[in-house]
Amino acid sequence: MKQDERLSVERTLQQVPAGHLLVRRRTAKGVSPLTDSLQIQTSGKGLVEIYSVFAGIEASYNSFLADEVAVQHAASPATTEIFYCQSGRVGWNMQHNISIYLGAGDMTVHSAVSCAHSAMLFPLGYAQGLSLSLDWDQLSCHCPQTLLDAGLNPAELRYLFCTEQPGILPACSELSEIFAPLYRVQSSLRLPYLKLKVQELLLYLSQDSGHRKTASPSFSLQTELIREIHTLLTQHLDQRFTIEELSRRYAINTSTLKSVFKAVYGLPIATYMKEYRIRQAMNLLRQTDLTIAQIAERVGYESQGKFTNAFKDVAQILPSVYRKEASTVSPGSL
Repeated sequence: MKQDERLSVERTLQQVPAGHLLVRRRTAKGVSPLTDSLQIQTSGKGLVEIYSVFAGIEASYNSFLADEVAVQHAASPATTEIFYCQSGRVGWNMQHNISIYLGAGDMTVHSAVSCAHSAMLFPLGYAQGLSLSLDWDQLSCHCPQTLLDAGLNPAELRYLFCTEQPGILPACSELSEIFAPLYRVQSSLRLPYLKLKVQELLLYLSQDSGHRKTASPSFSLQTELIREIHTLLTQHLDQRFTIEELSRRYAINTSTLKSVFKAVYGLPIATYMKEYRIRQAMNLLRQTDLTIAQIAERVGYESQGKFTNAFKDVAQILPSVYRKEASTVSPGSL
């Protein structure tokens, strides 16, 4: 478990009240059918920081500490939406019963029509990512000269990437090299780096080598069943279910159950549930005065010793030490 990632998100959102999602413009307002009409709602918390990069291109840094957010914006057929998952895990329920799931380093490219009315899910309870909206009508008139000099044709990219069927680019070193600097650079240099990296990304996409995967409606239907199984598992932490029991109960073969669960939640069931129990324990350590023995029982461990061993294995820290260190983060941020 990359607990440092979650703590980083918590600190980023420390001043955001629970139940709020703040949208902040960090540069002069551009013209974008997406961000101009953007509405996001969540019972958790989040921060969206928007930068106008070029005419027709806006970027936003997104940080979420939530289970789900509802997203609405204009269904512009001339706009491509790109989302790169920096950390955590993101599920996205889009139009036409399409669901996609992104792990850290994965990226999706699709028409704004696909996600105009959609729900983003965060199986790990947090996520950070960078999104781009590309208005091809504007880009055809105001394409950066560097891209034109490289022979990039906006019309061809629009044909390739402005489709309603979401495309998924799995994590790779090339994408990491493009996006990682955007999270390392200090805030005052974000815009110039975005100008460089957005052009680099478009050049990379223009040389698309066919590594994109497309989401299928059949997979989307399977994920609904997997989410039901997830609900059963997470609402009954005092019980331990075998794969065979779940397979019989939900009439799904064991291999499909295991493969789709891992596709949705990023880990095998047993590993995920171990980490889930520890994440719940972390919440209780931060937010309550329960003893460690009481917390161990609540998250499904029969002894404090087994709980402590599991906690240290997952979080690389003892529960008592974690509670002490987490107290340095304001309760209002968690």
